[in-house]
Amino acid sequence: MKQTGTLSGLFLGLLSIFGAFLIEGGSMKALFLLAPIMIVFGGTFSATIIGFGLDGFMKIFTLARLAYFPLRYNFEKLVNDLVELSIISRRDGVLAVDKHLNTMDYLFTRKIIRYVIDGNDEASIRSLANIEMRSMADRHFSNIFIFTKMGGYAPTMGILGTVMGLIMTLTNVGDDPNLLIRNIASAFIATLWGVFTANLLWLPIGDKLKQCHLEEKRMMEISLEAALALRTGEIPSLTKARLVSMLPQKDQVRILNLST
Repeated sequence: MKQTGTLSGLFLGLLSIFGAFLIEGGSMKALFLLAPIMIVFGGTFSATIIGFGLDGFMKIFTLARLAYFPLRYNFEKLVNDLVELSIISRRDGVLAVDKHLNTMDYLFTRKIIRYVIDGNDEASIRSLANIEMRSMADRHFSNIFIFTKMGGYAPTMGILGTVMGLIMTLTNVGDDPNLLIRNIASAFIATLWGVFTANLLWLPIGDKLKQCHLEEKRMMEISLEAALALRTGEIPSLTKARLVSMLPQKDQVRILNLST
């Protein structure tokens, strides 16, 4: 559903911007001039390579795919699986949970529960979880920062293309009028591509990656709370209420309805 919304938003943006241009009498040929596209994309990519290195630049393709096709966390299943582990622990002891760890879908969940099985105290478990969560946040926000910077580079490169086009126009004053018209068109098309790519590609990808970060963070927080509840032998119904309260309201209503 989220993937569909992301792609639909991109399609709507393309349709609105380019559709409006065509409705006003423009032509697609006028939009896709090679020179301004080269300036905007080439300049943006080169600035990214300078700022983040070639390795950082090469990550943008994988990250863009992740933004449009993110990992989907099934929080309802996660909560139910964790509550089931709580029931097993209350009935058979915490060591009995070990053979059921493979039923957990996410690596962090398995790791944090393993700390409980190994007998670590609450402070140690929280410390280990917080270290991993901070590392995850640093990694995610360093990736998001790449697209935030690209969203700043692109309009600047568009302005650079506009300036270059205007210089060519002024240089050729008095020559072939058709050449002057092409230079002016190239100048303003560069600005269009710079603003377009920043606001419909790079910045939205960064925002989408922020949402992916929040989803993973929620999964980790739920897993941590469940692990601590497992360690203290909390009543499963109370554990479920605690975990469900960490979800959005619409998910809480759905899960609680399923349990009635």
